[in-house]
Amino acid sequence: MQRVVVRKPGDVSRLEFSPISELKPKSGQVLLRVEASGVNFADLVARMGMYQDAPPFPMGLGYEVSGVVEELGPDVDPNWLGSSVVSLTQFTGYASHVVVPVEWMARRPESMSAAVGAAIPVTGLTAWMMLEVMGRVRSGDRVLVHSAGGGVGLMALDLINRAGATAVGTASAHKHAFLRERGYAQLIDYRTQDYFEVLSQEPGFDLVLDPVGGASWAKGMQLLRSGGRLVMFGFSAQSPSQKGSFFTKLDAVRQIPWLKFNPVHLINHNIGVMGVNMARLWDEGDRISEWLTELITLWESGTVRPVIHREVPFKEVREAHRILHDRENIGKVILIH
Repeated sequence: MQRVVVRKPGDVSRLEFSPISELKPKSGQVLLRVEASGVNFADLVARMGMYQDAPPFPMGLGYEVSGVVEELGPDVDPNWLGSSVVSLTQFTGYASHVVVPVEWMARRPESMSAAVGAAIPVTGLTAWMMLEVMGRVRSGDRVLVHSAGGGVGLMALDLINRAGATAVGTASAHKHAFLRERGYAQLIDYRTQDYFEVLSQEPGFDLVLDPVGGASWAKGMQLLRSGGRLVMFGFSAQSPSQKGSFFTKLDAVRQIPWLKFNPVHLINHNIGVMGVNMARLWDEGDRISEWLTELITLWESGTVRPVIHREVPFKEVREAHRILHDRENIGKVILIH
């Protein structure tokens, strides 16, 4: 048994392998043999020491896995033994084995590969929270999605299409052809264009999904029409490089539109501001399991279609992080065990 650990904050060179002492599931838990682990931007930020929900160093990484139940804790339904599942994990997913509560899992269909299973929990639940639970996307809505080519952006697109809404995305130019084919109605290259200048002359948005933060949140609020909602689900503006910088983070925090978040401004403009952070839902196990099961059902019907950019061998975890840092990926990067 082994896992990835980060002993000190820094770039990808900080990712190391360490043996795991014997894992024993407790009441309500199971031991999984991990077949695939999802890689998310939150993992990168945690590695750099800039993620508020991360445990102290040295720490593990990884929020989602796909695997097989090898051992049951007391009181766990024996039907779980030997089952293929997908599951959330809490900073333990980059590992050969992991212990998780049963309520964080959902059964994986025989037709679903381990890689696809590991691509669903974090991105799927984030998109579900933003569009189904909080944003309440409806037919005819206009939705602006930042980081449209990432795992969340593509999962969000599937749910937007399901609702009959229109998706507009920001992404690097080399991703546009693929994203247009998948269903984005309009795409903007954020590296060469100011999306606010492009979109401010067009009809407003009912939803803006923004993982960037800082000045981008201010622009998003201005692009909302009456009844519109800004959903914030990340803060990538604070960590554009592999190492992170205190001054970069400070500048990004300075650009947050603090004054526009006040109740009077929201009331007078008939808009809403919401936040989504999957790392704060660990006590919502019954809902996690329910939503995961619903997402898998949507996968079986062909509605949800996770895109896997690359399957990276577990031993090459540094390469997996580099891909996300360099924003090469269209969809998910998955570690294969």
